[in-house]
Amino acid sequence: MLIQRYITPLVETALLDTPAVYIQGPRQAGKSTLVKMLSEKTGRRYLSLDDAATLAAARTDPGGFLARFDGPIAIDEVQAAPELARAIKAAIDRDRKPGKFLLTGSAGIMVIPDLALQLVGRMELHTLWPLAQREITGTHGSMIDELLAEEFVSIPIKSEGRQKLLARLIAGGYPEPLHRTTSESKARWFDSYETTILQRDVRDLANVENLGIFPNLLRLLASREMSILNVADVARTLSLPQTTVKRYLAVLSGLFLTGSLPAWHRNANARLAKAPKAMLVDTGLACHLMDLDQDRLEANSTLAGHLVENLAAVELIKQAGWAKTRSEFFHFRTLSGAEVDLVLEDRRGRVVGIEVKFSQTLSKTDLRGMEALRQAAGQNFLRGIILYSGHETLPFGPDCWAVPIDALWADCR
Repeated sequence: MLIQRYITPLVETALLDTPAVYIQGPRQAGKSTLVKMLSEKTGRRYLSLDDAATLAAARTDPGGFLARFDGPIAIDEVQAAPELARAIKAAIDRDRKPGKFLLTGSAGIMVIPDLALQLVGRMELHTLWPLAQREITGTHGSMIDELLAEEFVSIPIKSEGRQKLLARLIAGGYPEPLHRTTSESKARWFDSYETTILQRDVRDLANVENLGIFPNLLRLLASREMSILNVADVARTLSLPQTTVKRYLAVLSGLFLTGSLPAWHRNANARLAKAPKAMLVDTGLACHLMDLDQDRLEANSTLAGHLVENLAAVELIKQAGWAKTRSEFFHFRTLSGAEVDLVLEDRRGRVVGIEVKFSQTLSKTDLRGMEALRQAAGQNFLRGIILYSGHETLPFGPDCWAVPIDALWADCR
């Protein structure tokens, strides 16, 4: 069954007014499926650089390769042939017709310097992540628009319960394993995915001395997800120089396996922690790397809590791709230990704090970090939200609400 991807209308609109559109995102997130569908719909020629002959032609004579095609084309996995960047720029400069190129890549645009440099001002960028829970359930809208509305509307949410929440963590959002029926089959897919990415894409993207260190680094990050990223500690654990760890972290981020939340602060001189938080882009992959199933998660509520926080962060980041309100994501932590898991800030500087709790009950101590954020943000503090595994949406302090975490994938009204 083909699942609707909610960035599709945005990509279609971009093709009507921009010469090139680049869809970036991790392998197996659905980029090829989306681009093939759009190509068929618009009569666009589809080419994949995963095909050896096509790749060789593109790299040998980029200009001649593009000259063979009269109409608009789609080029899948364009990062495999960086030589195409100048030829694409030249083709656009000769004819700036909208929608001329639809490009995809399994590496972030910022780690493909030629493409980023040559197509500046000529290209619109979109990110296709693994499936969002709203895409899986078929519910529309974006919680970001609700959180940043002038008035927060309390919508009744029917919680699915903790068992279903844990199941969502383990399943993740990659389309292929979601359709597999046994845990063994899903595990084989994740094993193959990890091997392919780390042995192929890491090698192609960066000059890495020891590919064997990457599985250990990825598992270490999974075990510390949504924790402050301490590069020195990671370097000591893996017996690597800090400069090497930083470079390897950039590679994993460039391949959309990991991400980070920068620290939020209004005043650069404020006494706040400045290090980012680390996270994995998919909780299903994180659970696989740590060999976690439902029983193990139920027995370790602390680890389950970190995974729930990771799920909330990536779900909101995915929804930002189609939200009407533009925003950025951070975390907040003071040197005294008061913290807020997620901070959402819009272009007007308005701030929403989001705490994520795996527990079904809350107490006043859960507001400690929110009060510190309120003081730091001042009049820009819009509201605080505590996502928890309870069943009711309730007012919980001044401008604060306790909301079932299911609101992340419930219908918006």
